[in-house]
Amino acid sequence: MSTYANSLLAWFDVSGRHDLPWQHPRTPYRVWLSEVMLQQTQVRVVIPYFERFVATLPDVRALAAAPLDEVIALWSGLGYYARARNLHAAAQACVERHDGDLPRDLDALMALPGIGRSTAGAILSQAWGDRFPILDGNVKRVLARVHGIEGWPGLPAIEKKMWSIAEAQLPDARMADYTQAQMDFGATLCTRADPACVLCPLQQACVALRDGRVDELPTPKPGKPLPERRALMLWIEDAAGNVLMQRRPPTGIWGALWSLPEHADFDAARAWFATQVDADFDAAEPLAPIAHGFTHYRLQIQPLRWRATLPLPAAGDNAEELRWIGRDALASLGLPSPIRKLLDA
Repeated sequence: MSTYANSLLAWFDVSGRHDLPWQHPRTPYRVWLSEVMLQQTQVRVVIPYFERFVATLPDVRALAAAPLDEVIALWSGLGYYARARNLHAAAQACVERHDGDLPRDLDALMALPGIGRSTAGAILSQAWGDRFPILDGNVKRVLARVHGIEGWPGLPAIEKKMWSIAEAQLPDARMADYTQAQMDFGATLCTRADPACVLCPLQQACVALRDGRVDELPTPKPGKPLPERRALMLWIEDAAGNVLMQRRPPTGIWGALWSLPEHADFDAARAWFATQVDADFDAAEPLAPIAHGFTHYRLQIQPLRWRATLPLPAAGDNAEELRWIGRDALASLGLPSPIRKLLDA
């Protein structure tokens, strides 16, 4: 066993996380679900979502058979909704190709929607104890510091180097513990800001600590200012308090979620509004603007509200795209988090 792996496992035995819900029992399905939920999301946030999800959809077949709306609703609030759509599609592929189970094969796992090399390695190593490395953000940060690796880890050449190192350091046994140890170590000790170097079991081997470069490594992604986009969100209620909701396209931002109808400008909003309700567009109540950040841009939302409108006879009756929904039923729909907060407020 490598010194690196031995040190991490010794640290994990004392300081690692041993009571996470996906560890008991540690099935392929539960490991897969947790790994996807943990992408870009912290453990403390994921735990209640995970527990609610597996209570409703306890295995691959249940997930595959569930309506996408139910999956999205269970996911709602975790963000990055393509992850939920990919989970659903991958479960259906497992039913079609693998008799309802996740395959115990790297290439077959990576052929499923939403599963890359690191997620596949995490599933194989934790569910079956197979010797496969992982390379998530936590692992990249630790490797960059310990080995003094220059360059942004997102670059193919840097990532290739890190994969080689990660594979060379694999232990011969305890793969599930080792994989969890790597994630825990980066998340709780070798953190992005203010890492606890004085407690680090790898401090004697850490190039970044030796050279006083802990704050510089890993090399950050070259920055550029995020562009801004603006949108009008139309909150339209009928006399009974039902809200006109629109399903978003299956791909893209908030794909397949239900949301308030969105338009880029007042002219487009006015023209669409006239086809849906018998009301005065100019009587809208402007609400406080909402700023919401995505990975690649910032969205400035201007909500406009109308109450007690009269739906036009042929409008809003397309169940696939537009639907008048009672306030009580909104809780069971997958909604973007800023829209849910707006409606709840």
